[in-house]
Amino acid sequence: MIEDERWAGIGLEALCGPAGKAAMAVTGREEKGFELALLATDDRRIAKLNRDFRGKPDATNVLSWPAQEDPPQLGHGQGVELGDIAIAYETCAKEAAEKDLAVQDHVTHLLIHGILHLLGYDHISDVDAEEMEALEIKALAKLGIDNPY
Repeated sequence: MIEDERWAGIGLEALCGPAGKAAMAVTGREEKGFELALLATDDRRIAKLNRDFRGKPDATNVLSWPAQEDPPQLGHGQGVELGDIAIAYETCAKEAAEKDLAVQDHVTHLLIHGILHLLGYDHISDVDAEEMEALEIKALAKLGIDNPY
């Protein structure tokens, strides 16, 4: 669902499929048969979601809510709902500008990041963060996007 029309200006819908396929591929899962809901919103809305669900009152770039407690098994994808992702326009655009990245590349990275969270990956510990970043870099490379780290 696109709540903030500015997302249409960067071609968000065209970024979603390739990001999803790349995230699935680098985790050894089938690239089709999975579903997720995406809320393309603004900083005000994501700050409210961040406060309501994480107890943090500030805007963030992306949030995710897995549909299942246990991530889907490798190679099994038919009709599996992964969960929900929310992404905030202003924060994404600001971060891309600060890092001198094309906003489409940064948003693709954040979509992959959110999908990896839905698949059970996190960055709580340094070891987990390194694993997740390595998967993100690999997924982005599949799409011809440079390492953002």
